[in-house]
Amino acid sequence: MTSSLLLHTSKQRIPTIALGTWQSLPGEVGPAVIAALKTGYRHIDGAWIYNNEVEVGAAIKESGIPRKDIFLTSKLWNSFHNPQHVSPHFQDTLSRLGVTYLDMYLMHWPVAFAVPPDGIPRPFPRDKKGRMLIDRELSEDFVTTWREMEKLVDEGKVKNIGVCNFSIGRLEKLLAHARIKPIVNQVEINYFFPQHEMVDWCKAQNILVEAYSPLGSSRNVGRLLRHPTIVKIADETQHTPAQVLLSWLHQRELIILPKSVHPDRIDSNFHIFELSREHFDLLQTESKKLETTGKTERSVDPSKSWGVPDIWTDDATSPAKM
Repeated sequence: MTSSLLLHTSKQRIPTIALGTWQSLPGEVGPAVIAALKTGYRHIDGAWIYNNEVEVGAAIKESGIPRKDIFLTSKLWNSFHNPQHVSPHFQDTLSRLGVTYLDMYLMHWPVAFAVPPDGIPRPFPRDKKGRMLIDRELSEDFVTTWREMEKLVDEGKVKNIGVCNFSIGRLEKLLAHARIKPIVNQVEINYFFPQHEMVDWCKAQNILVEAYSPLGSSRNVGRLLRHPTIVKIADETQHTPAQVLLSWLHQRELIILPKSVHPDRIDSNFHIFELSREHFDLLQTESKKLETTGKTERSVDPSKSWGVPDIWTDDATSPAKM
């Protein structure tokens, strides 16, 4: 059970199951990409900051699958939001991957790291006290960065652009000023953090939602796969708990980004199925109950280490109180 969705700006189709490459280590990510493409994946989700794009690109070439048949995504890192850095940073990603264009390029976070006094952008710039250097003016003015991304589309270097980790408020601001509408908002979504309001709002705006950490990432994956409701449905349908969770997200019309470097799990994650209405409604009801009772849990939250405690609100530029 696989499918694709139409992208309204480019009229391209995006496969709804992608191999995520976050935290995939050197020597592991290449074989994972090859295994995924052999299984049938045609969507690879990556990012400059994952520091594995060279190996990902080499694996794509080694697979023998034509580049035109693979939907390839990368992301603009926080250190390169300054308008003069966007295009060179994008070009570096193309060079690392060994390709001439991307299918989609996303703004990784609505937070701009400041360029250190020496003028050289660094992945995680910190001051002498170890605090992250944040460019708060540029973080507020992410539309300026977006306009540089729009130019990449104009130049034919990327077919679609979007964002990651944006709140509804920030998306509203971007929609009010964007010449090219964001095609996607990639956010954490899983059973413990279902984001029903975000999904409904984005659907109403014709923005696709991509779900990263669909199995809860390393922090929560064990608990998710042992959850009684998930295990019960898995037993009743003769599928794995992971397949149940991924199938539920897929039926919510989300693009899912499961990640693994193990060929058997890569294969299993790809073979999702259609849940019965009873099982789907049960997962919808129970996950919504987590939201209404305040029991949701994020697996990925850099707000404390970056010193932006309100990163998830509509203003991510307030400094942490030291």
